[in-house]
Amino acid sequence: MIAKLPRILPPIVFMSLLLPLFVLDIYHPPAFGELRSSRPLPWDLLLPIGLILLIGARIQFKKSDSEIMTFGEPRNLVTSGLFRISRNPMYLGFTILLLAAALYVNTACALLAPILFFIAANWWYIPYEEAAAKRAFGSDYENYIQRVRRWI
Repeated sequence: MIAKLPRILPPIVFMSLLLPLFVLDIYHPPAFGELRSSRPLPWDLLLPIGLILLIGARIQFKKSDSEIMTFGEPRNLVTSGLFRISRNPMYLGFTILLLAAALYVNTACALLAPILFFIAANWWYIPYEEAAAKRAFGSDYENYIQRVRRWI
């Protein structure tokens, strides 16, 4: 069943969720509910964390000559660097960036963006990639998932 899902790449889903947040930042009725009143939320702390995870993991994939495309065939199993902390630092980075944007917008409904991306990653992209990695790397991947958590 997983293989029959549409093959929309994660950056497209990310951008599809991020762009409405820009519009929402310009126009968000008070009825949407503000998250803060006077004290700023830590969006400015989350932004660099998300970027470091996303860009750092991308660099590691490039150095390892690993397949970056979600629906491509895995070439090399990356288990060092950021991948020692999380099996999915890129998805974690995308999710944190959307959370930072939602906190910046300061509207409760903006939190739907990171939640929807997390749902897509956790129940659509990651299971697909995990199945492909199990086929490609066998016991090496099984050992890896015993040591490192899916998210953090």
